[in-house]
Amino acid sequence: MRARLKICVLAIAALACTAQPAVAQQILRDAETEAFMADMSGQLVKAAGMEPKNVQVLVINDPEINAFVAGGQIVWVHSGLIAQADNVNQLQGVVAHELGHIEGGHVVRFGEGIKEATGVTLLSLVLGAAAIAAGGAEAGMGIMGLGQQAAMTKFLAFSRGQESSADLAGARYLSKAGLSGKGSLEFFKKLQNQEYRLAIPQDNSYGRTHPLSGERINVLREVYTVDPAWDRPPDKVLEARFERIKAKLIGFVSEPTQTLQKYPETDQSIPAHYARAYAWHKGAYPQRALDEADALLAAAPHDPYFLELKGQILLESGRPRDAVAPLRDAVKITNQPLISVLLAHALIATEDESNFAEAEQVLRLAVQRDRENPFAWYQLGVVYERRGDTPRAALATAERYAMMGEHPMALRSADAAMQGLQAGTVDYLRAQDIAMTSRAAIEQQLKKR
Repeated sequence: MRARLKICVLAIAALACTAQPAVAQQILRDAETEAFMADMSGQLVKAAGMEPKNVQVLVINDPEINAFVAGGQIVWVHSGLIAQADNVNQLQGVVAHELGHIEGGHVVRFGEGIKEATGVTLLSLVLGAAAIAAGGAEAGMGIMGLGQQAAMTKFLAFSRGQESSADLAGARYLSKAGLSGKGSLEFFKKLQNQEYRLAIPQDNSYGRTHPLSGERINVLREVYTVDPAWDRPPDKVLEARFERIKAKLIGFVSEPTQTLQKYPETDQSIPAHYARAYAWHKGAYPQRALDEADALLAAAPHDPYFLELKGQILLESGRPRDAVAPLRDAVKITNQPLISVLLAHALIATEDESNFAEAEQVLRLAVQRDRENPFAWYQLGVVYERRGDTPRAALATAERYAMMGEHPMALRSADAAMQGLQAGTVDYLRAQDIAMTSRAAIEQQLKKR
């Protein structure tokens, strides 16, 4: 009986894991993309009653058409979703839905659905065991099986209820922000076409974690078509920025041949130049990539993201000295931490000690504004090490390992930093904090074993 109880509970837990994906994929951090995502979603975040500065919309490298929330105020968007979206309004519709999950506390409440379903399972186990003890082995096993089925049905209904709630919440946010719901319906139609291709029965959504796309379209159509913003076109500036983001993303994640088919050289648009620059760079044709970057800069000489692109191509093609100038210009225009880290990387890669002081200054400012960047801490550690400041190099390493969840290495590096730092200083206290947090995390992990 004990073994069967464990299996039943694990069945519910496994379902919970599939409903809320873990963030195991590669996070695609890009200055232009993150700025666009913040601007694209800002009105929706305010409409949901949240502070835009506290909400992030980040991209992960996954070809599936999906988006999700997994705790906190972060919306995770798959690269495949952006690649398949036709316009910015479709992306806004998806983000609005995910914000509905955040506002509704659905990740936190997810445990309620598991608890209720597990309760049904446990009751069926008790009744089944009683029947078996009374001599009715077959009846007892039947009760247990029915109990598991009832538990799963209850859980799936709970999950579908959350999805429907998020759909309607997203519709409210779009309306309040003055954005059309056309994009939302268009994207659900894409999902419906995918269901058709997968031969998913369309009669009802019984046995699914999400309502069928057709069911969702029917409900939302009644809401969206009567909204004053229904016929309002997307913002032209945001739409142009979306096309750039989509193109550079496709160029970065797709095979070069696929990118060049989608954006042939006969296409002289800004998005096409962008996509081809990444495709040629990925395919190890640096000069062709630079030609595309120069075409972009000819159209907009002071665009910081075009300058960043040229600097990145030069740096990663083994020309760090040439990369410094365009990256310096990009940082001057945006003061964006991700671009600043790229500039520091170029300065360090020159192996010219006269550049190290600038690299340190740039990196210190970058980590003040964006501490969640392991590569920035790595670069800062390199600068300190080359300057002979071993304690601060160890502290930077501790920061990096702590951020990555490598608690033993973080503790070791923090202890090494404290050995050389003056007690009571800001850096010493920070190393002490990392050591205490890492030690507690290690102890917690040991208790779970």
